[in-house]
Parts: sequence; structure tokens; C-alpha cells
Amino acid sequence: MRVVKRIPHERFLIEIHQYNNKYLLNITLDQYVQTYKIDEELVDNLEVFEGIVSADFLQSCLSRFVNMRSDFINEFNKYKNE
Repeated sequence: MRVVKRIPHERFLIEIHQYNNKYLLNITLDQYVQTYKIDEELVDNLEVFEGIVSADFLQSCLSRFVNMRSDFINEFNKYKNE
């Protein structure tokens, strides 16, 4: 797997990886990662990812990160208290 593009952002680490005829759009915040797999044949050029990573999309990602963190903390606390 290799990084083929990074999209600068003040909050997220946004990287495009290429692996097994797919592009993987990785969005990272702290210890959490969201990955979206896209077949290479569906992408004309890497600039398409600039359009995908819109403000609305990233706001949805942020909401998912908050939920992921909350879910993890809740489960981890249950484990610690057992």
C-alpha cells in the first residue's frame, strides 16, 4: 500500500492510498480512522478526491468520529469495571 496523495486539512489527516486496484481514502483524527475503498476504474484522476472531501462530507466524518470515540470509551469502561 502506498500513499499517492495527501489533502491538507487543519483538523484531519487525509490520505489517498493505492492498493490492490483500489484507492483507499483514509481520514484520521487522533487514534480513529475512517476508510473508504473506491475501485481505481471509477476514478479518472486523483483530483476527484478534492471534490469528495467537501465541508459537508468532513462534517459527517467528524460526527462519526465523535460516535466512534463515545462507543469505544463506553465499551472500554465496561471492560475496566468487570
